Amino acid sequence: MFIYRKFKIASHERALVFREGEFDSVLTPGTNKLFDPLRKLAITRVNLRDVYFKHENLDVLAREFLVRQNLGDAVRVVELADHERAFVFVDGKFDRILKPGTHVLWVALRKVRVDVVDTREPVYASADLPRIARGNTLEDEATVLDLADHQRGLVWVDGRFRVALRPGLYLLWKGMNDVRVEVVDASGVVFAHRDLSAILQTGSQYVLNQFTIEAGQVGLWFIDGKLGGVLKPGTHAFWTGVGKLKLLQVELRERTLDISGQEIMTNDKVTLRMNALLTYRVTDALKSVTVTEDAAQALYREAQLALRAVVGARELDALLTEKDAVASELEALVKAKAPEFGLEVRSLGIRDIILPGEMKELMNKVTEARKAAEASLINRREETAAMRMQANTARILENQPVLMKLRELEVLEKIAEKSNLTVVLGESGGLNDRVMKLL
Repeated sequence: MFIYRKFKIASHERALVFREGEFDSVLTPGTNKLFDPLRKLAITRVNLRDVYFKHENLDVLAREFLVRQNLGDAVRVVELADHERAFVFVDGKFDRILKPGTHVLWVALRKVRVDVVDTREPVYASADLPRIARGNTLEDEATVLDLADHQRGLVWVDGRFRVALRPGLYLLWKGMNDVRVEVVDASGVVFAHRDLSAILQTGSQYVLNQFTIEAGQVGLWFIDGKLGGVLKPGTHAFWTGVGKLKLLQVELRERTLDISGQEIMTNDKVTLRMNALLTYRVTDALKSVTVTEDAAQALYREAQLALRAVVGARELDALLTEKDAVASELEALVKAKAPEFGLEVRSLGIRDIILPGEMKELMNKVTEARKAAEASLINRREETAAMRMQANTARILENQPVLMKLRELEVLEKIAEKSNLTVVLGESGGLNDRVMKLL
């Protein structure tokens, strides 16, 4: 008799069976008959409506629960390391935070959700955070940080920048690290800080826009379509989410425009192609980006129109002979128009003029004929000068007999250099009568 013992377990209960103080089994709802001839069994009833299980031997029981198959989904064992915490939600409501250690939760009758969090990451954000913060169970575990729409948070961990925070609710874990938060007013759009370089290098890409202006450039920033300011060369940062921000870089260094392949008709109906080179720079950065969509393209169009106006008013010959004057007139026209776009024209020159193939041939023929005529004229002038000199020489020799004799001697000397001659000179007659050829 009394070999078996009966235990009636309600539907909201479980019973832990201990034999001589050692855990033996778990009784499920219903009537359970246990063999106990020596009456060494003891049971501990567990109300499943109470989510959290407490027992002096909880660690041992938790290990037993993990290997038991008959518990099904009735129990959940949560083991938390020193750097972990767990948020427990019961029936959709935040209930409490679990600290490091072993925890056993009965989940058969209640809808239980456990979110395990690593506190080595100092900042925690979640859609459930408003409910957690209202629960007032954080105690010394964390600090609640609530950033308004015009605020941003800069988080420093152990003296090093970690992350920039947008508006919202956050938890800052205590204990693992030295966490410091700097709350900054972001209504000014531009962000300036003594540690700007470190902040931009780490964890700020979603909170700050980085904008770098190189040497020889200027930056313009607009907020909601209005000019916010002008930026000098360097690195600048702007808060995100404060309006429609637009950043522009404007090149201030001297630049060139190659105006090539313009087909233009001269006043005498000759079609040619002209290439020009224009050098300019920006003098008014704001005007260069607001007056026209593309200031350089606008200047290019003005140079095209000026080329057509200047070339179309001249005939081809005048254009070719007055190339410098054409360039000066062209430069004056474009310089007068450039300030409207915030630009300054430094120089404009005609690089080359390209004539059609048939026109080149005609020009070559004209040039050839002109040069031939010039050569013929020069030859005639030289011949006339030579005959005039010979006539003058003859008159001199006719009037000066002695000079004539000297001239004859010079001729004989030149002949003697190339031939063997014997010259016999007498008292009468000229030298012509006394020249005898020996060979």
